[in-house]
Amino acid sequence: MDGSESLGDDIVTVPGYQAAGRHSAVKVCFWTAKSLTEGRGCYKSRFYGIESHRCLQMSPAADSCNLHCRFCWRDQAWEYSDSPPDFDSPEDVLSRSLEAQRALLSGYGGDPRVDSDRFAAALEPRHVAVSLTGEPTLYPRLSEYLALCHAGGMTTFLVTNGTHPDALRALKTLPTQLYISVTAPNREIFERLTHPPTPDAWESLLESLSIVHDLPTRRVLRHTVVKGWNLGWEEQYARLDSLAEPDFIEIKAYAFMGRSRHRLTRDNVPSMEEIRRFSQELSRRLGYRVEDESEEGNVVLLSRGSKDRYLPGLSPKETRPT
Repeated sequence: MDGSESLGDDIVTVPGYQAAGRHSAVKVCFWTAKSLTEGRGCYKSRFYGIESHRCLQMSPAADSCNLHCRFCWRDQAWEYSDSPPDFDSPEDVLSRSLEAQRALLSGYGGDPRVDSDRFAAALEPRHVAVSLTGEPTLYPRLSEYLALCHAGGMTTFLVTNGTHPDALRALKTLPTQLYISVTAPNREIFERLTHPPTPDAWESLLESLSIVHDLPTRRVLRHTVVKGWNLGWEEQYARLDSLAEPDFIEIKAYAFMGRSRHRLTRDNVPSMEEIRRFSQELSRRLGYRVEDESEEGNVVLLSRGSKDRYLPGLSPKETRPT
């Protein structure tokens, strides 16, 4: 994809996705829909107090990622390039993302299950999940984009694979909550599971963990656990986690969905009990406490106890998944 091409023709062929300019995309989250129609929030609502119906799920780099993780539910049709196209301005990315979100939500306005006030609130997002697809730190004006979101009264959750430490250093505006995905306990498993294009990706991840240690924001490490691939090795995970000493750690089971079904099987999905045992072992080694869990999300939250888990000004108001 060169500078003259548009993401639109590619991304609109993926069900539920809406292009938001040349390289950004939006998709209404499953839990945004559930929050609108049933008043049920996602595990991030339970853990951190966000309002799922007011969450904008988007990516400013939907067409590019440097990893090809086996467990990723995304299409992975991208080709990583060190020579990216011209980028849209942060103002365009945000305005087009909001426009796309409102267009995708428009049909819910006539749904008898949806409260009119709740629908009106959904059209004015309060939270931006900068994840969706691709690697968001490949968007070079990410810091400006985060600043615009904050200026608009929205919190931001940035999820990165951690293999671009220079991009983390360049963030003059930090997200409200920063996630680093730590998907393997060691280099060998990391390379088999994520297929990095460069030999130094593992070292870059370790560097990012050290950078994150001192960043003045809410910091989360996420372990996506795939049975038969990276479940276990708690001592090695603990050593990695100790490099960052995050405020929270999420241990989440791989979900058999999307394109990952072509790479893995249902046998690779850990049970909730396996996630609990893994989490308990990790918490014991780190001295973190098991803070909460969501069986529906197949995820456990560990806390260092350094921060209130609810975002400032938020509390668990929605009907909570078990």
